[in-house]
Amino acid sequence: MGPLLVVLLLALILFGAGFALKVLWWVAVVVLVLWLLGFLVRSGEGAGRSRWYRW
Repeated sequence: MGPLLVVLLLALILFGAGFALKVLWWVAVVVLVLWLLGFLVRSGEGAGRSRWYRW
């Protein structure tokens, strides 16, 4: 019974890590798109001070 629980626990941990990594990839893609949009909006504004972030 012990080894079965260890295998099930390991499978659960690996499934959770895989799901978390997939979610983190999607979060990284969304942040990259927002950063690129902010860069394009900032370059289109010229030298205005109405930036929505300071980088």
